[in-house]
Amino acid sequence: MTSRGAVSGTEVFSRFRLPKKTGPVAALAATLAVCAPGLSRAAPDSAAGLVADMHAGRLAPDDLVRRYSARIAQVDAGPGGLHAILALNPDAAQQAAALARMRRVPGPLYGLPIVVKDNIETRDDLPTTAGSLALAGNVSHRDAPVIALLRAAGAIVLGKANLSEWANFRSAHASSGWSAVGGLTHNPHDRARTACGSSAGSAVAVAAGLAPAAIGTETDGSITCPASVNGIVGLKPTVGLVSRSGIVPISASQDTAGPLTRTVRDAALLLGVIAGSDPDDPATAAADRHHADYLAGLRPDALRGRRIGVIRFAQGGNPDVRVLFEAALARLRDGGAILVDIPAFDSSAIDGPELTVLLSEFRAGLNAYLAHTPAAVTVRDLPALIAFNRAHADREMPWFGQDLFERAQDAPALSDPAYTTARDTARRLAGAQGIDAMLAHDHLDALVAPTIGPAWMTDPVLGDRPGDGTGAGSLAAVAGYPHLSVPMGQVRGLPVGLSFIGPAWSEATLLALGYGFEQASAPVQATAQAGDR
Repeated sequence: MTSRGAVSGTEVFSRFRLPKKTGPVAALAATLAVCAPGLSRAAPDSAAGLVADMHAGRLAPDDLVRRYSARIAQVDAGPGGLHAILALNPDAAQQAAALARMRRVPGPLYGLPIVVKDNIETRDDLPTTAGSLALAGNVSHRDAPVIALLRAAGAIVLGKANLSEWANFRSAHASSGWSAVGGLTHNPHDRARTACGSSAGSAVAVAAGLAPAAIGTETDGSITCPASVNGIVGLKPTVGLVSRSGIVPISASQDTAGPLTRTVRDAALLLGVIAGSDPDDPATAAADRHHADYLAGLRPDALRGRRIGVIRFAQGGNPDVRVLFEAALARLRDGGAILVDIPAFDSSAIDGPELTVLLSEFRAGLNAYLAHTPAAVTVRDLPALIAFNRAHADREMPWFGQDLFERAQDAPALSDPAYTTARDTARRLAGAQGIDAMLAHDHLDALVAPTIGPAWMTDPVLGDRPGDGTGAGSLAAVAGYPHLSVPMGQVRGLPVGLSFIGPAWSEATLLALGYGFEQASAPVQATAQAGDR
């Protein structure tokens, strides 16, 4: 999840000053103090291009793993590093060498190193911590189905990525990208600014060229916000298109995994691999039926004749973002799209029901997950986790508390009418009366809006302060609908994404539209590789 704030745009972009602290707080302050802007702009490799080179024998998987491992050592580690990667897979080089020795070409992701958010289980000798010290012993030695599908397609798990601890659902005052396990992940375009979250490390790894692609998760904004502020592509699929088994849960209604990549084609390539039904995740029962060839519609003329709704009421108060958005709309129009303004929509009535749903589902889902973790994990339910954090407050809570955990303790049970009413209300307001009603306006194919404003200054004391209400991604999150963020341009060197939102199972349409926009944007912008020192 992305933490939400309520401050003005002026406050968000004011120079942030750290208070005097001691212990781990002082260490984090020192890290922030040395993180200054000033980045190299080297051109990155696309995942599709790398796979094509390996299929053709121009590049070997083990060479590629060494290349990215060396870059992680150069850019990510140390006091001035980005801190996107929690741990490298100790078996990645061996797995890559084994692939290189194979005579047959094994799959569409042959030899591709991928970084995985550390709330997703892998069979490697790596814990799945969700950023919490309480899960330091959570080495399951099993692949979540999404990881098993990636491996079957030839991908290599390069390592685990840092994240906002517990996917930003421990406190309403959290600072995105911080975890007790990994510290603070920095935005490579300006290291004093947020990388957003909760898939902060996954997005930064791709933006900084530490990996060609990554897998993140989203409950509300956790893929698309990091994609936007780091200048990459992020896709939150329809809830139920991708399995959530083996992923530390927040919400059965809203959780999903999805790709973070340099290009729309790369996102389509990965989605085609990870989408599918999983018997252990009932929400995915219809996934096989809705699986599509997501690459087939990626044509330069994909915008021609498409009817796109413009969500101007979600463009926020930043005048620079408004200018950027108008330029993006012009490119859509020049590509042949028919643009239709959408009447204003007040989404504030969704916030209360959504929070009730998340609190109730988090408690139920987390208790079920913890009950089946390895014996080395001594925390077996939410009350024990709350007690653990209190006992280790110097390391777990130097900046913010666990108010959402405590509120979840008192949330309605899943059998309580208060929960079911909140769930049904949130879905109806965001779906039937929200996105569906907007799309029905003039028979639209999709909706567009800025994803979120530019990255705000990191403030570990006050937490996230996104400010001006830019974006409509929460509607897609609550409805369970797909949401694609594609780089739109930059505001004073800070990336901003353009959101494409559609009805359930419309990923192929959104990817085609995003690709058309990406191609139309190529002459006027290039997503810079950031993070070089």
